[in-house]
Amino acid sequence: MLIFGQSNHTTFMKNEEIAEYFSAMSRLMDLHGEDSFRAKSYSIAAFTIERLPEEIEQMDDAHLFSIKGIGDRTGKKIRELISTGKLPQFEQLLAATPPGVLQILQIKGLGPKKTAVIWKEMGIESIGELEYACHENRLASYKGFGAKTQEAVLKSIEFMHSNEGLFLWAEADAFATIILNELNNAVPECRTVPTGALRRQCEILDAVDILTETDSEAVLEVLAMNPDVTSELIGDNQVNVQYPMQPLLRVHLTTPGSFCKDLWLSTGSPDFLEAFDAAYQLPSDPESEEAIFQANGLHFIPAPQRENGAVLAQAKQGPLKPLILTSDIKGIIHSHSKWSDGANTIEEMAIAARDKGFEYLVISDHSQSAFYANGLSPERIAAQHQEVDKLNQKLAPFRIFKSIESDILNDGGLDYSPSVLASFDMVIASVHSNLKMSQEKAMERVLAAIRNPYTTILGHPTGRLLLSRPGFPLDFEKIIAECVAHNVVIEINAHPRRLDLDWRWIDAALEAGAMLSIDPDAHTIEGYVDVHYGVMAAQKGGLYKERNLSSFTLQQMEEFIAKRRSDLVSQS
Repeated sequence: MLIFGQSNHTTFMKNEEIAEYFSAMSRLMDLHGEDSFRAKSYSIAAFTIERLPEEIEQMDDAHLFSIKGIGDRTGKKIRELISTGKLPQFEQLLAATPPGVLQILQIKGLGPKKTAVIWKEMGIESIGELEYACHENRLASYKGFGAKTQEAVLKSIEFMHSNEGLFLWAEADAFATIILNELNNAVPECRTVPTGALRRQCEILDAVDILTETDSEAVLEVLAMNPDVTSELIGDNQVNVQYPMQPLLRVHLTTPGSFCKDLWLSTGSPDFLEAFDAAYQLPSDPESEEAIFQANGLHFIPAPQRENGAVLAQAKQGPLKPLILTSDIKGIIHSHSKWSDGANTIEEMAIAARDKGFEYLVISDHSQSAFYANGLSPERIAAQHQEVDKLNQKLAPFRIFKSIESDILNDGGLDYSPSVLASFDMVIASVHSNLKMSQEKAMERVLAAIRNPYTTILGHPTGRLLLSRPGFPLDFEKIIAECVAHNVVIEINAHPRRLDLDWRWIDAALEAGAMLSIDPDAHTIEGYVDVHYGVMAAQKGGLYKERNLSSFTLQQMEEFIAKRRSDLVSQS
């Protein structure tokens, strides 16, 4: 990850790293009042690079320099960045910017120009100073800001403070996989496994926990030889290792005789373990976690569900439903193509889905209000549907379903007339703008969309971005009840920064009789992998495949869509 010049440059630089670098360059240039045209060109390049279907390092110069939005001059800068890991102009601008101003620049809603005013005109050079100025109402009275901006800045600062040192599960899991491989390869005779919040698949965590039979000396020899890595022995049974820009690594040391007991104790949340200790007894020398449950007359509880004590009562009554698996996903629902803001054609998306073993693809580009994402006008929808019809003939028995991700407008309406909405196999209704409504207004807006007879799926219900944006304030008991009443499926958006619906509401949704759907919201072929992260989050809420729409086979999906069409006709 690159954050204002702190790059983990290796021999291979991915597109997302290059894009982040050029985006940061554009913002720094705007902050310092540099040439606005050049700053804009870097921003356009970042946008273009992020959506390229092919890694730049695998392109030749002729291909790279011919891409619209990059060109010869920017292409050469990209090659210089890949070669050296830095750009001189960026380094100069970075050196001229106080570290605290860089932090201010990351506050949502300010942007480079407002940050420049805060720094150069108000003399504020740190988050702490800015927070203090807001409490003194200085921002509200300053030209170009106002009370609403000040309130938003304060909320953003509060949110940043609450999330310092936290990481997404997907990021932590990728890091942990590397560490586990290193230890297992170095000491294969010793068991080494993930534990703690990582094993419970918590969507956000502050550390990676690993349990190993390896002793502390071997752990330090394998993991802490790099001069950039710091380590500390905590008591006799724990080694803390800190890598740059990674979660704290807590390595818990155990012995073969204590392995299962220590895995149990290090996996469960404090809530879960406290509830267990109050009613049950941990055997002194269990041979497995299964044996612990059996000894207490409990059915097995998978690690992701050991988050609170309520699950113990369920395990006492009978076996838990088998959790959904990534292999249970039969089709890709919610995907974007080049028709809006995707990186691939519909045919490329379909062939990739088919080749990965999926039975169908639901193509759901953005609607016309999403001008920022090249949303589809009714005329373009008609043209897209003609293309889909031809592709369905070509790719049969694989099937592409016609869908749209329709913006939920401020009044709760959808983005097209009923006649246009009726042309889709399904409609995903999502909020993308004006996320700062009161709960009352937000509920009116979303409930109106749920009640629209053409809404099939409520997409990423809160619009949250983990560690960045808290999302829409909704009363989920009412949202779930209304979705059930109107046969609207609730999406579990699988993007690792969304995971929205939150897993904490899955159990309530299942109890109420709701249907859910794990959807990748894929804007590229590579985005299909996000299905895995959605499944990991869904497992925490106890989702099983029978209540997940994207687990429907092609035949089941065709029957589902046919029934909805029939219901629409009967209602009209």
